[in-house]
Amino acid sequence: MARPTGFMEFGRTTPTRRPVQERVHDWLEVYEAFPSEQLRQQAARCMDCGIPFCHQGCPLGNIIPDWNDLVYRDQWHEAIERLHATNNFPEFTGRVCPAPCEAACVLGINSDPVTIKQVEVTIIDHAWREGWIKPEPAAHRTGNRVAVIGSGPAGLAAAQQLARAGHEVTVYERDDRIGGLLRYGIPDFKMQKEHIDRRIAQMEAEGVTFKPSSNIGKEIDARELLKRFDAICLAGGSTQARDLEVPGRELRGVYRAMEYLPLQNRRNAGDEVPAETFISAKDKRVVILGGGDTGADCLGTAIRQGAREVLQYELLPRPSDSRPAGQPWPMYPNVYRVSSAHEEGGVRDYSIQTKHLSGEDGVLKKLHANRVEFVQEDGRQVMKEIPGSEFEVECDLLLLAMGFVGPERGGLLEQLGVELTERGNVKADANKMTSVPGVFTAGDMTRGQSLIVWAIAEGRTAARGIDLYLMGESALPSPL
Repeated sequence: MARPTGFMEFGRTTPTRRPVQERVHDWLEVYEAFPSEQLRQQAARCMDCGIPFCHQGCPLGNIIPDWNDLVYRDQWHEAIERLHATNNFPEFTGRVCPAPCEAACVLGINSDPVTIKQVEVTIIDHAWREGWIKPEPAAHRTGNRVAVIGSGPAGLAAAQQLARAGHEVTVYERDDRIGGLLRYGIPDFKMQKEHIDRRIAQMEAEGVTFKPSSNIGKEIDARELLKRFDAICLAGGSTQARDLEVPGRELRGVYRAMEYLPLQNRRNAGDEVPAETFISAKDKRVVILGGGDTGADCLGTAIRQGAREVLQYELLPRPSDSRPAGQPWPMYPNVYRVSSAHEEGGVRDYSIQTKHLSGEDGVLKKLHANRVEFVQEDGRQVMKEIPGSEFEVECDLLLLAMGFVGPERGGLLEQLGVELTERGNVKADANKMTSVPGVFTAGDMTRGQSLIVWAIAEGRTAARGIDLYLMGESALPSPL
């Protein structure tokens, strides 16, 4: 290591977020630039640990100690080469990944872990500024044609790897723009969409064909693709949202998160979204059900739209402030975290169960709930209502951010006849091939709702599986 004592000399420092009163009035990313000398110090904290558990914590197997060392030595070009060796899109993961690598950092056993995520995103941003990110078209073409259905991180990773292996790749996306949840699920204040656009341009120069507004399984029969392509990769995501099954769900004013968030992203992109179809939190009392990242995205969006008040409710108990005993290092712990959106306002509350909704003239007016507790019974945790804890709150807009339960049934999956797991995800073997020969799958569609870093890892693994299927051998790496 360049500085073996760096972890003893420097403390952990993270980037500064722009002042709340400034950032809630725009849709720009919330973080300020990180000084280069501070970044070198953070890279220097990467210790000579012997066994870098950060590799295990990262689903992509990023070679983290190597590029930390290269950044400290000011060898930025070598650093981006080492980073790209395992990760197609570090500008995505460096912005929105929760950094399980940092939870697995050996330094984190008894101190603050290395600021891995910030080093990662600075490397890729520096490389883009220097003009080092160029198309890498294949030297030879195989003549094989591959269809990738879905243009989220899994689909994009699979497509880029396959194109670089020499295959002719076409990416189908049912939305009007490429990017999947990266485009319409993640607010701009977390990741501006220019990062997607320039990767698309790179991939087009590498030979990838993108076909947005192509709903496979509805407008285009999936069985037609089986005739036209040598292999198919299903990367449509886990888009079937968990619903709220209580009386009053039909009232106007109740929306799923993915009905709400894309509309604001479309407006930010310059689209004309009619007022009668746009969902706005302006001057409204908003309740968000779900305490995860999607709930926080709804919170930050509602605040920027001018909500009068925002309440965020979670069914589960409040996480502890420190690593739970049952989640020891190097596991990723469930701890209480404060996102940029939580700094901006709103009230978070836990152990709350929604019982029913009420309204007037078909319009939502109130949410009725009670508090619950989780107790151990016969070796398992059981939820019980707390007697006398019933309450109600005024609510003009209710946003459901309670997660996703799997890929959408029917259409695409039904036409292809792929086998599903007990949990309703697409079943696949170690090479990511489904029960239908030549049809592969990657990302949330097979894994279930997960992280962007897992989606990219899945896409890279599926690409190797497809290449192996088509060519009998493959030089593409597989992180899984």
